[in-house]
Amino acid sequence: MATPATARTRGAAPSAPGPPAGPSARLRFGYASGSLVTATFTTLPGLLLLPYLTDTLGVGAALAGAVVFLPKVWDALLNPLVGRASDRTRTRWGARRPYVLWGGLAMAAAFALTFAGPLPGTAGAWFTAAGYLLTATAFAYFQVPYVAMPAELADREEDRVRLVGGRVAVIGVAALVTGAAAPALIEAGGGGLAGHRWAGVFGAVVIAVGALWVFAGTAGTSGTSRTSGTTGAAAAAPPGGLRACDSEPGLRRQFAAARANPSFAALLRCAVVQSAATGVLLAGAPYFADHVLRDSAGLGALVVAFVAPNLLTVPLWSRLRGRRGYTWASALFAAGCLLLLAAPVLPDAAVLAVMALAGTGHAGQLLFLYAMLPQCIARDGARDGDRGGSRRAGVLAGLFTTGEGLGVAAGPFLFGLVLQLSGYVSSGTGRAAQQSATAELGVLAGFAALPALATAAAVVLLRGYDRPPPAPTDP
Repeated sequence: MATPATARTRGAAPSAPGPPAGPSARLRFGYASGSLVTATFTTLPGLLLLPYLTDTLGVGAALAGAVVFLPKVWDALLNPLVGRASDRTRTRWGARRPYVLWGGLAMAAAFALTFAGPLPGTAGAWFTAAGYLLTATAFAYFQVPYVAMPAELADREEDRVRLVGGRVAVIGVAALVTGAAAPALIEAGGGGLAGHRWAGVFGAVVIAVGALWVFAGTAGTSGTSRTSGTTGAAAAAPPGGLRACDSEPGLRRQFAAARANPSFAALLRCAVVQSAATGVLLAGAPYFADHVLRDSAGLGALVVAFVAPNLLTVPLWSRLRGRRGYTWASALFAAGCLLLLAAPVLPDAAVLAVMALAGTGHAGQLLFLYAMLPQCIARDGARDGDRGGSRRAGVLAGLFTTGEGLGVAAGPFLFGLVLQLSGYVSSGTGRAAQQSATAELGVLAGFAALPALATAAAVVLLRGYDRPPPAPTDP
């Protein structure tokens, strides 16, 4: 005969399952390590390439800006193709991870070539342009699949924010280390061509480490939903694998689908303009240190002040969400940029504090932009009955990466135009030439006012983010 306790046990309802587990620490750190690649590619060329061309190779400022910008135009054509290819790829390593590995390693080799500087002057500039074009090409094969991964690694918005939060934190670490170490390596290597070669090798090593680490850290998880408990290729494809025809059949339809998603279209417009603001700030920092602060050695301190808030403020920004959080972050960034107009009369400590204010806003901007992208991908998939959004994840990530890359490259191009119009004098000695008062004013205005204006435009362009997408129609 059953005891009362046994009867209670038999009749008891099964206990409710606990809350779904979030992404593991191994997955979070593994995914975040990819920011060693992205931050190095953004920070070092953004910080060093324009002054390398104008003040070491003696190239005119407008032409130098074009050398930085044109490879990103090529990326604009390449990124969606890479995204589509990764959407259709099925291997035992997953859909995205092979691109992350081989794209990152190829990028490391090309990055070292960019700053190898075997020739001075115009010939050296063409060599640099070719190396940077190869680097940008390899970066597309790394970055597009990498950006698409969070929508597939986690189902819940809070888990995707945790993944992206780790990514933003590592961006801060990588930008801090590379942005401070590379100028020091150039000086230690004797400046000029020789010093930039050391910076190129250093950047290549960091990129290779990041590519290997993200590949190993996401092993067994790519194309999976960790919160659903499904692992391996089974989560990414139905039995027998995902057929090529299951992906969107043509790029034109994919672009049309992206345009039909108002949230993604608004996010893309915002990312382009905001990335241009960041590109201007990075490109202008060496000129600002040289011609406004009169201290070329102060570049490292400016970079540290701008990037360090990434490490400290991301947990605070994570309490906000979406467009509202981005607006607050942008207000801080723009305020910091505008305050830099007073830099000629401010003490050095105050200038660094203002840079930290701008960096605090920038940390939030990155977090919210990168967190809104996987949310757009997930919404796009849910609208079409694809829970993970995997049918167009690579294409949407490719379009976003294209916009972000074009913006980052447009920043130096715009700053180069400001320098040219203000009469900036190039130099082939490895040291900046003495500039006129008009040129120095151009440096200050381009560095401080242009990013603030671009950020205000980016906030306005994001207004359509919360607009619901139209309901799908039958073909």
